[in-house]
Amino acid sequence: MDAAAELIGSLPIEEVPLPLRRFARFERRKRAKLAGQHIAARLEKDDAFRRRVAGPLREAQPDLVEAVEEGVLPPAADPVRVAVIGYLLRPEGWTRLVEAARDELERSASASEGEAAERRIAELREEVAAARTARAAEVERLRAELRESKAEISELRRKLHEARLKAKASGERADALAAGTERELAAAREGTAAADKELRRLRGRLARAEAAAEAARRASREGRNVDDVRLRMLLDTLVDAAQGVRRELALPSTIARPADAVPGVEPDRLAHRALPGRALSDDDPQLLDRLLTLPQVHLIIDGYNVTKTGYGELPLADQRNRLLSGLGGLAAQTRAEVTCVFDGAELDAPVAIAAPRGVRVLFSQPGQTADELIGELVRAEPSGRAVVVVSSDREVADAARRASARPAPSTLLLRRLGRT
Repeated sequence: MDAAAELIGSLPIEEVPLPLRRFARFERRKRAKLAGQHIAARLEKDDAFRRRVAGPLREAQPDLVEAVEEGVLPPAADPVRVAVIGYLLRPEGWTRLVEAARDELERSASASEGEAAERRIAELREEVAAARTARAAEVERLRAELRESKAEISELRRKLHEARLKAKASGERADALAAGTERELAAAREGTAAADKELRRLRGRLARAEAAAEAARRASREGRNVDDVRLRMLLDTLVDAAQGVRRELALPSTIARPADAVPGVEPDRLAHRALPGRALSDDDPQLLDRLLTLPQVHLIIDGYNVTKTGYGELPLADQRNRLLSGLGGLAAQTRAEVTCVFDGAELDAPVAIAAPRGVRVLFSQPGQTADELIGELVRAEPSGRAVVVVSSDREVADAARRASARPAPSTLLLRRLGRT
């Protein structure tokens, strides 16, 4: 095919077989590669074209061509060239020439492959020997590193053990110091709390003493005193209560009955009966309604305790305004005396509040709590007057009971204001 491709490129285009003309202008190597199938088919079918391809070989090597035609081959002849001439000229027995060339090529290829394999084996043996030497050196190096690593690990374990012992001892000392510090801190807090409580008590006593002195001075100036006011309040309460009872029971106007003139020893009355609404429990919904029907009742309210129970999410100013608005309607409905007490310790400055009609608004003084101010208001009332203290604070409720006042939880007032 190489010889045919060479011939196609050298012939005039009109002498080139028609199927091969389109490859005639190609470069020789490209022509042999792309037109190989077409050339092979043409050589197989066209005897004239095959003999024409053999023409350049006959001119180039006439002795070899003559020997092939006669069937006598020179010993040193190239088997490939002999097979090409035999295929193109087709002398008798040309197929044996092709087969002999193929066998010779296979033997040459086998010999070349054997030599290459031997060379490759030798190279591989050298590589294996070098790899073994390198591996031995690497193993020795790794063993040395392993020994060093084991020694280093042993040293690190020893240091880690010592560090753990030190950390454990330090932790124990820290726990002991923390426990001691906590005890000292608790004792200091207790001492501080006791001191603060005593300071507030002394300040309260001082404030009460100053207030009493001021009240005494004011009473002397006005020509009356606190006892007269309390006595007048008690008298008004008794008169209103008696009139209410007479109207309810439709009693006659007689002052005494015949049995009242008979002497005898009456049993002592229980002190707890002096508390208004004693028969009702603190969580009875009707408790506050019953208490507000008492004549001349004084309703004292722990302001922030009520607001934080009902709507503690609002700011303090909104809490006060909402509570006082409801108390104004309650005072108008019941005509009770209403006093709302707020803790003044949470204020940075005096607050201007427009109190509703019938509602008294008081803030505790500096150094005084709202609980202490509520206690003063309860103690200022005469014995026998109905006083109701609204607070869910247990200490405030207990102090109110000890002072013969009736405590009521904040939830009852919130429920009552919700109906106003």
